[in-house]
Amino acid sequence: MKSAFFEGKGNIVIKDVAKPTLQADDDVIIKVYRACVCGSDLWAFRGFDDKPADSINSGHEAIGVVEEVGSAITTVKPGDFVIAPFTHGCGHCPACLAGFDGVCQDHTDNFSEGTQAEYYRAQHAQWSLVKVPGKPEDYSEAMLKSLLTLADVMATGYHAATIANVKPGDTVVVMGDGAVGLSAVIAAKLRGAKKIITTSRHADRLALAMEFGATDNVAERGAEGEKQILTLTNGFGADAVLECVGSRASNQTALNVARPGAIIGRVGLPHDAKFDLTMPFYKNISLAGGPASVTTYDKELLLKAVLDGKINPGKVFTQSYTLDEINQAYQDMADRKTIKSYVVVTK
Repeated sequence: MKSAFFEGKGNIVIKDVAKPTLQADDDVIIKVYRACVCGSDLWAFRGFDDKPADSINSGHEAIGVVEEVGSAITTVKPGDFVIAPFTHGCGHCPACLAGFDGVCQDHTDNFSEGTQAEYYRAQHAQWSLVKVPGKPEDYSEAMLKSLLTLADVMATGYHAATIANVKPGDTVVVMGDGAVGLSAVIAAKLRGAKKIITTSRHADRLALAMEFGATDNVAERGAEGEKQILTLTNGFGADAVLECVGSRASNQTALNVARPGAIIGRVGLPHDAKFDLTMPFYKNISLAGGPASVTTYDKELLLKAVLDGKINPGKVFTQSYTLDEINQAYQDMADRKTIKSYVVVTK
């Protein structure tokens, strides 16, 4: 089968490798129909992470059809159409029962990889896979795109809004205009936010943010940007800030524009986000967040919201590629020529 491999900075290649096989009784083999590239995949591609050459791709989002199941699997069967989340919680440990399956305590290998391939071995799949009614061919391409976002970005954006306790009538600031940030706009709107302030500097992303429910935008950075955001909040600061970048500057701005007592929902992967916690202490600001509770959110409400047409997060995919074009899919995201790259694996 074809599978994407990381060969070095700026170089993702397709190799012909053996199809995965069941290795544990709770494994599931999935025939991948659609996959994509995540912003976190770009860290190694850009040379920021020390990922070894000739290693399997870090892709971790897929929808597809179950082909084989391990002996312990009773929740899905061959032929089922499923969303494969980037995490694979167990559903019964204290963390999962509390709604934090992104940090499942049942096993240490909770993060997926290798989905940019024709087949994928989903581990610990008894509870984590999300069944979709019907078959892939029953859905339009637009709907398949929205379903694919439920493997990561839509659930991650929703996690930011949930952990920040966004409530009806709130004023919310969203840091970041990538696929997660745009999904956070959808999530804030879904949870009833009245004012949603985005921080985009790109016309195409801003247009999509406004379509998703943003009411205002501040493109400036640093002290000037913070001043403008505070002006939009009547000088008091936001009720919640959804931090979807992970940088030190983004986190610092989040702290500076949050009102006393606000919660900052952090879902941006931290790389240099080190800061003094004295100021949030004196403002009673709470910092929360981490890996998203994908399966929990999908099963509770996000899958239904997509199927009912209440939300349309698939619009974050602005260009499509074949699996053979995977390096271009990475490069175009790195160059900001596309918001999120959509990979058609099986037609």
